[in-house]
Amino acid sequence: MQFSEAWLRSLVNPALDTPQLAHALTMAGLEVEALTPAAPTFNNVVVAKILTAAKHPDADRLRVCQVDVGEAEPVTIVCGAPNAAAGLKVACARPGAKLPGIEIKVAKVRGIESFGMLCSTRELGLEGTADGLMVLDADAPVGKDFRAWLNLDDTLITLKLTPNRADCLSVQGLAREVGAITGAEVCLPQVQEAPVRIKDTLSVSVTASEACPRYLGRVVRGINAQAATPRWMAERLERSGIRPLLAPIDITNYVLLELGQPMHAFALSRLHGGVEVRLARPGEKLELLNGQAAELAPDMLVIADSSGPVALAGIMGGQATSVERVTVDVFLEAAFFAPTAIAGRARRLGLSTDSSHRFERGVDFGATRQAMERATQLLLEICGGQAGPISEAVTSLPQRQPITLRLARLKRVAGIELDADQVARSLAALGAAVERRADSLVVTPPSFRFDLAIEEDLIEEAVRLFGYDNIPAQPPAAPSRMLPQDERLVADDTLRQMLVDLDYQEVITYSFVDPAWETALDAGVRPLLLANPLATQLSAMRTTLWSGLIETLRHNLNRQQERVRIFELGRVYLSDAEQPMKLGGLAYGDALPEQWGAASRRVDFFDLKGDLERLFGHTFDARSSAHPALHPGQSAELWVDGRAVGWIGALHPRLVQALGLPAAPVLFELDSVLLARRGLPHHATLSRFPQVRRDLAFVLDSHTPAGELLAALHKVAPAQIRSIDVFDEYRGKGVAENQKSLAIRVVMQDTERTLTDQEVEDAVQKLIDSARRQCNASLRE
Repeated sequence: MQFSEAWLRSLVNPALDTPQLAHALTMAGLEVEALTPAAPTFNNVVVAKILTAAKHPDADRLRVCQVDVGEAEPVTIVCGAPNAAAGLKVACARPGAKLPGIEIKVAKVRGIESFGMLCSTRELGLEGTADGLMVLDADAPVGKDFRAWLNLDDTLITLKLTPNRADCLSVQGLAREVGAITGAEVCLPQVQEAPVRIKDTLSVSVTASEACPRYLGRVVRGINAQAATPRWMAERLERSGIRPLLAPIDITNYVLLELGQPMHAFALSRLHGGVEVRLARPGEKLELLNGQAAELAPDMLVIADSSGPVALAGIMGGQATSVERVTVDVFLEAAFFAPTAIAGRARRLGLSTDSSHRFERGVDFGATRQAMERATQLLLEICGGQAGPISEAVTSLPQRQPITLRLARLKRVAGIELDADQVARSLAALGAAVERRADSLVVTPPSFRFDLAIEEDLIEEAVRLFGYDNIPAQPPAAPSRMLPQDERLVADDTLRQMLVDLDYQEVITYSFVDPAWETALDAGVRPLLLANPLATQLSAMRTTLWSGLIETLRHNLNRQQERVRIFELGRVYLSDAEQPMKLGGLAYGDALPEQWGAASRRVDFFDLKGDLERLFGHTFDARSSAHPALHPGQSAELWVDGRAVGWIGALHPRLVQALGLPAAPVLFELDSVLLARRGLPHHATLSRFPQVRRDLAFVLDSHTPAGELLAALHKVAPAQIRSIDVFDEYRGKGVAENQKSLAIRVVMQDTERTLTDQEVEDAVQKLIDSARRQCNASLRE
C-alpha cells in the first residue's frame, strides 16, 4: 500500500522524522518497503501569472512575456512554450533556481534579457504532459513558493503488509496504529450524518446472506458529476497510486483509501427495479468497467437488478451502470462481503483490484454506515445534490468474542514483564475494549481486527506495541554442554567430504521427478504422485537418486564436460512411511584426468567398487544380480555382513540408447544409514614373532564369484590368520574351459609365540575343506 506521509500526519503527527517513522512502523510489523519523494529536489520556484505574451521580434517560436512573480514590478522572461498566453498561472523558476539537471541564470535570448524560466512538468521532474507550460489552477496565489503550494516536500510511503493486517489498508487504520505505537494523539475525520432531503430509496435484498451479511444503499439526486475534484483530494489520490477520473468516482476511491471501505456508485437511471445481492446464475455474463467480458461462475457474488448482474460484488462494477459526466442521480453502495466469498474470484478472471484486495482480507463490518455517511458528505460538498435515506439489509454479522489475556502467561511467553496498565492502554489504543481484572485482561477485539482470536494474538500485540527494540538482549540461562556423539556413526558431512576427496562432486537434485523417469528405470515401481505439482515433469516423488544423477550427466555432456564424477546424499520416497536415506553416485568418462603418467582408460565397475570400499572401510560382497536399470552382465548387488546394502553397475543399454548417451555411465546407490556404522579402532600389539605365508591355488567353476570363495575361507579361518586375499586369476592351459584358477594368499601370525608347522598345516586344511564344501573348489595340481 502506498500513501502520502502528509496525509497520515494530518491525522496523527508523532515527534518523529520520516526515517524514524518508517523504522517505527517496520519494527511494529508494518514493513516499510520504500520511501519516495513526492517530487525531485528543486528550489526558488514560485507561482507566477503571465500578464502579457508578445511575439519575439527576432524569433517566430519565442514569446516575450511580462510575468508577475509577486514582486513590485513584473519581470521579463523569454519563453518558447506554445501555450504561453496572458492570464495563465504558471510555475516560474527565478534566477539562481536549481532544477533537476539545470541551474537558472539571467541570460540574453536573441538579444532580450530573460530573468528566469517558465516551467513545464518535465523541467520540474513532475508527472504530466511536457508539450507546454504547466498550467496552474486559477486560485493559485501569485508569489507563493511552488513546492509549498503543491505540498511537494511530501514523502510517499510504501508498506509491504502481511495478509492478516487488512486494518492497515487505510490511512485511518495506519493513523490508529501510529498513535498506538508512538502515543501521539490521533485526530480522525469527523463524519456527520448527511441531511435527508428526499424520500427516494431503492429496494435492497440479499439472497446470499452468508456471503453478504450487510449491504447499504442510498439514492442521491441532482449531483453535478462534472464538478472539479478538489486539489487536496486529487493530490492524495495520485500519491496513493490512483488516477483522478470523475468527482463521484474519486470520492468513492477516496473513502476506500481513508477508511478502508470499498464503495461503488451506480448511475441510478440505468438500474432497473431494486438491487439484489445473489450468486451468479449459469450462463450469466457481465461487461466490467475495464471492458472485460466476464463469464460468471456459480460461486461468484453479484449485484443484480431485474435485468441481470450490474456489478461483480467486491471486485469491480459493470460498464452498463457506470457513472458518467452526464450522470445526475446516483445510487451509492457500501457493503460487508465475507472474505471467503471474494477470495480467488478476481484472480480467476485475471483481475486484481483495490476492492478485492481488501475484501479478501477482511473489511471493517462495523464501519460500513460510517463509510456511507462519509461518501455522502463529500458528494454533497463537492457535487451538490440531495440525499435520500439509507436502505440497509443486515443478517448475521461476525461476532467478536472476548479473549482472556493471563498476565502470568504474557510474562512467560514474552520473556519480559510488561506493565499490565500499559498493555491495557496499548490494546485500547488499537480500538479494543479492555476490562482489567486481578490477574488478567479481558479483551474484546474491534470489528476491524480479524487477526485477533486467541490469547497468543494478544501477547504478540502487547510485545509488538512495547517495541521489539526495547526488549533487552539476555543470554540464555541454560548451561551449555557438548552433546554426546556416537563415534561409530559416520556423519553425513564427513561422508560428503570423503567422497569429495575421492574426486567426486556433490549435486543436489529435485526430489520431484517425471513419473516416466521412474518407470523407465524400474517398470515395477509405483512412485508417489503429487496432488499439486509444480509442473507435469515434476509430478512424482523420486524412488531412486539415479534419475537426478543421469539428468545431471546429460546436462554436463551437453556442455562438453567429458569426465563426470558426481554423488548425492538424499532421501528417496518409496511410500508414505518408507523414506530411507540413500547415497547415490555416477562416474562417466576416463578413470583419471588426462595426464602423461597413466594411459587413458574408461572408468569401470571395479573403480567404483574400490571407491566405495575405501569410503566405508568394508569389503563388499558383490553378487551378480539383475536390476532393471543396469546392464544385465555388468551389475551386482552389494552385501555386507549378510545384508544387501545397495546396487552397482553400468546403465542398461536400452536407457543409454533412449537418452542418447555416447557410452554407459557406472552408477551406485547404497543405504547410507546401514553403511554409516563403523567399528571403533582398538589397540593391537605388534607381534614379535615371524609370520607365515601360504599361497593356495583353487580351481573352481568360472561363474563362481571370488567373493563367495573368500567368504567360505573367512568363515572357518582360525584366529591366527591375519589376512586372506586373492592375488591372481588364471584361465588357460592346464585349466578346464569352464573353470578358473584363483590364487589365494594366506598370512598367519600369533602375538604370543611362533606357530608350529602342524598348526599351519591344520589351518590350511580347514581352508581347503571349506572351499571344497562351499564352492566345490579343489587345489590346482
